[in-house]
Amino acid sequence: MQRIGRSAGRPEGQPYALAAAFFLVCALALAFPWLSGRVTIPWDAKAHFFPQFAFLAHALHSGQSPFWTPNVFAGMPQIADPQSLIFSPFFLPAAALVPEPSFVLADAIVFAMLAMGGLALIAYFRDRGWSAAGGLLAALAFAFGGSAAWRIQHVGQIMSLAWLPVTLWLLARGLDRRSALYGAAAGAAAALLVLGRDQVAFLGVLMLSAYAAYRVATDESPKLSAVTPLAAGALVGLTIIAVPLAFTLELAAHSNRPEIDLDGAFKGSLPPGSFWTLISANMFGTDGPLKNFWGPPAGERDLFLARNMTNVYLGELTLVSLIAALGRRFLSNKEIRFFAAAALFFALYALGRYTPAFAFFYHLPGVDLWRRPADATFLLGATLAILAGYGFNLVERGEATPRTAWLVGAVAALFAVALLVAGVKGHLNQASWPLATSAIFAALAIALILATRDRLLRGPYLLAAVATLMSVDLTIGNGPNESTALPPEQFDALRVDGKDPVIAYLRGKLKETAGPDRRDRVELAAIDFHWPNASLVHGFDHDLGYNPIRLRLFEDVTGAGDHLALPEQRQFSKLYPSYRSVLSDMLGLRFIATGVPIEKIDGNYKHGDFVELTRIGDVHIYENPGAMPRVILATCAIHVDFAAMMKSGEWPEADYRETVLLETPPICHTRKDAPPATAKILSYENDRIVAEASAPPGGGWLVLHDVWHPWWFASLDGVEAPILRANVMFRAVAIPEGRHEVRFHFQPLRGLLTELSRRTSP
Repeated sequence: MQRIGRSAGRPEGQPYALAAAFFLVCALALAFPWLSGRVTIPWDAKAHFFPQFAFLAHALHSGQSPFWTPNVFAGMPQIADPQSLIFSPFFLPAAALVPEPSFVLADAIVFAMLAMGGLALIAYFRDRGWSAAGGLLAALAFAFGGSAAWRIQHVGQIMSLAWLPVTLWLLARGLDRRSALYGAAAGAAAALLVLGRDQVAFLGVLMLSAYAAYRVATDESPKLSAVTPLAAGALVGLTIIAVPLAFTLELAAHSNRPEIDLDGAFKGSLPPGSFWTLISANMFGTDGPLKNFWGPPAGERDLFLARNMTNVYLGELTLVSLIAALGRRFLSNKEIRFFAAAALFFALYALGRYTPAFAFFYHLPGVDLWRRPADATFLLGATLAILAGYGFNLVERGEATPRTAWLVGAVAALFAVALLVAGVKGHLNQASWPLATSAIFAALAIALILATRDRLLRGPYLLAAVATLMSVDLTIGNGPNESTALPPEQFDALRVDGKDPVIAYLRGKLKETAGPDRRDRVELAAIDFHWPNASLVHGFDHDLGYNPIRLRLFEDVTGAGDHLALPEQRQFSKLYPSYRSVLSDMLGLRFIATGVPIEKIDGNYKHGDFVELTRIGDVHIYENPGAMPRVILATCAIHVDFAAMMKSGEWPEADYRETVLLETPPICHTRKDAPPATAKILSYENDRIVAEASAPPGGGWLVLHDVWHPWWFASLDGVEAPILRANVMFRAVAIPEGRHEVRFHFQPLRGLLTELSRRTSP
C-alpha cells in the first residue's frame, strides 16, 4: 500500500542517520555547560522539581512509598500531583537507580527528553520524504530554540513538550500504514504526554487530535481504515492514563485550584512585541541583568510573566528558511497547511488579551483550567520548527528558489524595523550589538540558503553547515543566562551533602528536640526562591512549601500560598492570624528560619513571642517552645462547627494537649484520679504511621497532627477504625481504655474508589 500523506519524489540516499548523529553531537555541545556541572538549570527546576526528584529517590531507596510526603504542607498526596515525577518514564528509573540524585543528573534528564523529541522530528521528516538537512534544522530549533530553551526551568512543561514529536511521528506512521501497532505506540506516547497534566500537554493533545481528524478527512484511503490505528491508540492511551488522571482529577476536587476566569487568564498573555525575539534573541537584553531589560512584559499592566517567558528565538536559519520558502508551493503540502494553521492558532492563543481570538478559545473545554495563554509558545516553537525544516527541504529540492535580492531585502527590512523599534523606545545603543550579532548570523543563514538553492552544498557537507550554523547561533542567542543557568553553588541548600549552615543548624536542633511523641516542623520563609521545598531533600517536615497545587482544606485553614520566597508571600488566615497562635502550636511548628526579622513577615508578632536562637548570615532562626507533639491522647472532646470556625477565626478556650475539637457531640472522660494519658510514635514512614496510646478509664482520642485526607485509613489493634477530622484539619482515632496500637495507612487507590463510589451513589 502506498503510504498516505508522504511527499512525492522522495530524494534518494538522504542521510537521515547522519543527520541524527549530527543532532546528537550538537545537542551534547549545546548542553555541555550544564552537563559539565559549570552551571545548572535554576528557578523551578531546582526550587520545585529537583526536591521532588530527590524525595522520589530517597523514598524508593529507603523502601518507603513515594505516594505521600509529610515533608511539605503538613502532608501532600504525591501520587496525584502532576509535578511529583512519579509517572515520568525518565525521572522514575533514574530515581530507582541513583539513591542520591545530583544537579547534573537532573539537568541531563531534561536535555535527554528534548533530544528524544528532536530525534523523533528527524524520523518524522524521513517518513514524509523531506530532506535530512531540513529535519536536522527542525530538530535543533525544536530542542534548543524558543520556549524549550528559554523556559527549560519549567521541567514539567518540557516533559510534555518532549513527547509531542514522538507522538506525532508514531501517529503519522499509524495513519500512513493504517497500522494498529503504530497506533498503539502513538497512544502510549500520547499518554506519557498527557501525564504532564499541564497546559502544554493539553494544547499538545488538542493539536494531535486535530491532526488525526485532519488526516482522516484528507487522506485518500477509505475513512474506515483509520479506525484500527486510532482505536488501538485510544485503548492503549486510556489504559495508561486512566488511573493517574483519576488521581489528579480527585486531587483537583480537594485542591485550591479553581477555574481560571477570563480576566485571570488574560494576565498571562504574551505581549505582541515578544515576536521581535524571533529576529534577535537579546535585542531586549533578556540574557543580561534584569535592570537592563526593556522588552515586554516590562511596562505592561496586569501581566504576570517573567522576561524569559516572552522569548521565542529559534535561530536565524529557522527564520530565513521560513521567509525563503513562503509561497504557493509551500502551502501546497496538506500537512504543512495543517502545521501553518496550528502555528497561527498557537500564536493567537499565546497573545491572549491582545486579540479577540482567545476570548473565543476560552470557551473550548479545558481552557479555563490554565492561567497562562503564553504557555502556547512551547507549541508555537514546535510548529515553526517543522515549518522551517520543511521550507529548507523545498529549497534543497529546488521546489523553492528564492531570489537573492528579495531574500536579502526581506530580512534586512525586518532588522531595520527592529532597529527603529529600539530607537523609538530609547534603547538603540543597548539593542545595537545584539541586533548586529543576529544580523551576522542572518547573513550566514542567507548565504547557506542560497548555496543550498544553487546546489553548492549537498549531503554530509550540507548537514555539517546546518549543524554548525545553528549550534553556534543558538549557543550565542539562547546560551546560558540568568533565566536558564546559574552556578550550582547557589543551590547548596538543596544538596544532602551540602555545607549550608542554616540547614545544618536546623537538622541539629530537630535531633535535639526529637522525642517519642514528637516530630517537630520547621518553616523556611523569605530566604531565597529555592528554599521552600528544601525539606523534601533533607527529610524534615516543613509546615508550608512551594507548589501551585495545595489541599484546599490546608489552604483555607492556614492561608498557605504557593510560595514562600518573599516576606509578602507568607499569608496568614483567620484561624492562623499570627505565628503566635493555637494553630502553629498544633502544627508542631518548633523552628522558624526567616530571611528578614520575623516582625517584617508577621505584622501581629510581638517581641518575645518566640525565642530568637541565632542569626546565620541574613537568616534569623526562632524557636516556638509551645509547639505541640505530633501525637497526643486527648481525653476531652468539644463539639464545634469547623466551617463556622474558619469563617469566624475563633478557637474555643481549651487546653489542646488534653482536648480535641470534633464535629461530634461533646464527651469528656477526664478524672482527677485517672492515670495520665500517653501517646507515642512507634514508627513514622511516608505512607504508614504506627502509634501507641494509653487511655484512662472512659478512653480518649489519639490525635495525629498531620493534615486530614480521605485517602488515609486507620486500624485499632488490627481492626479498622474511622479517622475523624479533628481540630479543623488534623486526624483523630477514638481509643478505648487501656493500651492500644493505632496504624495509619495511606491507601490512594482504595481512597479514590471510595470517593468515586460515594459521589456516584444515590
